[in-house]
Amino acid sequence: MWDARYAGAEYLFGEAPNAFLAREAGRIPPGAEILAVADGEGRNSVFLAGLGHRVTAMDNSPVGLDKARRLAARHGVTVEFVEADIADWPWEPARHDAVAAIFIQFARPSQREEIFAGMARTLRPGGLLLVQGYAPRQVEYGTGGPPARENMYTLELLRDAFAGFDELVAADYDAEIHEGTGHSGRSALIDYVARKPV
Repeated sequence: MWDARYAGAEYLFGEAPNAFLAREAGRIPPGAEILAVADGEGRNSVFLAGLGHRVTAMDNSPVGLDKARRLAARHGVTVEFVEADIADWPWEPARHDAVAAIFIQFARPSQREEIFAGMARTLRPGGLLLVQGYAPRQVEYGTGGPPARENMYTLELLRDAFAGFDELVAADYDAEIHEGTGHSGRSALIDYVARKPV
């Protein structure tokens, strides 16, 4: 499915970084080791690499990753792009200073629990978690994301998944976003930034 969605010449979600990530990236310490989860065509990993971070971007779409490599080359940055199914990702313990997971709501609730546990595990103590996703009412808006309320986030869900983390940003709001043709229009957004305890 994702190969087909990424097959066009244009970038499905645009080439600019996600606005939430760009707004919160200043919280990440300089020269951090960052994992960009399911980063598709690379807009977020390329942005983070441009800030001087060491970035690993994983995705299961070779078409998306080819476009991501071209985007990185155009911006003159280096990103470690890895083709991998998220279900098989090793989530190496205490490997990363930050994890960015932007609109990864393809995951069913059972798979999502495993992904969130892996994200928590791969963060080093003091590491930063940055998550943006859609709230359940996004299904009615139809401006992005899957038509499945159970795949969406609530603040309660994220707080449960990352219990014990120090919450820095927790917001549930509506906003107009325009990220390529994939995300365009009024959107129900959840922003979450939290730090793993030292």
